[in-house]
Amino acid sequence: MRPSHCLALAVSLGLLAACAQSPKDSTATSGSDAPVETVAPAPASDAAKAWLADVDAIATAADNAGRRQVIERQLESLGLAWQAMPFESEHGPGENLIADVSGNPDSPLLLLGAHSDRVSEGKGATDNASGSAVVLELAERFNREPLDNHRVSVAFWDLEERGLLGAHAFVAKGGPAPAQYVNFDVFGWGDTVWMMTPDPAHPLAAASQTSANDAGLHLSAGEQYPPTDHRAFLKAGWPAVSYSLVGQDEIGAILAAYAGNKPEATPKVMHVIHSERDTLAQLDPNAAARGIDAIEAALRQWDADAGGSGAAATSSD
Repeated sequence: MRPSHCLALAVSLGLLAACAQSPKDSTATSGSDAPVETVAPAPASDAAKAWLADVDAIATAADNAGRRQVIERQLESLGLAWQAMPFESEHGPGENLIADVSGNPDSPLLLLGAHSDRVSEGKGATDNASGSAVVLELAERFNREPLDNHRVSVAFWDLEERGLLGAHAFVAKGGPAPAQYVNFDVFGWGDTVWMMTPDPAHPLAAASQTSANDAGLHLSAGEQYPPTDHRAFLKAGWPAVSYSLVGQDEIGAILAAYAGNKPEATPKVMHVIHSERDTLAQLDPNAAARGIDAIEAALRQWDADAGGSGAAATSSD
């Protein structure tokens, strides 16, 4: 997620841990004022192990170029050819990665994406190796078992932390425009799939509700959501949603903070991202695996319901 919110919240709240607390402070709290976990639960399934291994590999890379190289190797291990898409920005050069996963080239495009870059503090495990690892896991699944009515590609955006620059560069170059873009940012723990969707009654939101219930998770769906790469697509009038995985008790506090109000308790995510705490220790691979299962099931149901019609979540932005 973009760093600009960190400064704004620090000014308005005076308590945002990602900006104001010492990384050595052991009393950081979640939305319920419980101590932030410092030991990640052991992965209990192959999916949890695979996701955590990808997060670890990306997060331990020395820099953003190294993070992209890890993703390139993972795509190659899946037998997927990737393409580097360099771009220029006011903050210097950047490089997006794109790979086709499966499907008939003439079918409508489902594009899955996450930003691969991180800020200088911490390892960027939550923000956003977690989301990049979700995209890699879904790429493996949709490559193994393609959708019936959509082709699938994946994208890894650079310089999101500088202002969604990689996603904006992709849109500015004309895409290709997807029938649906699905973004992943901060997908690390908790009991709730948080879905940004312009239309909570959209078929993908309905499918997400069913699949979240089946996975033992909650769904929170609506337009209010932190700034990340989906906004570049919506601004262009391209259909887009975004998913996070957090604690249910965090969402209200996050939205309160973005509205300039002081939440009763600072949510865990704000203690972790953009700080030295953003390491593997904060993550729950078992929760992430449940979330990935839920979103895979939702996308498959949406694809089946769409029947190639390209039904998509759109916005008037």
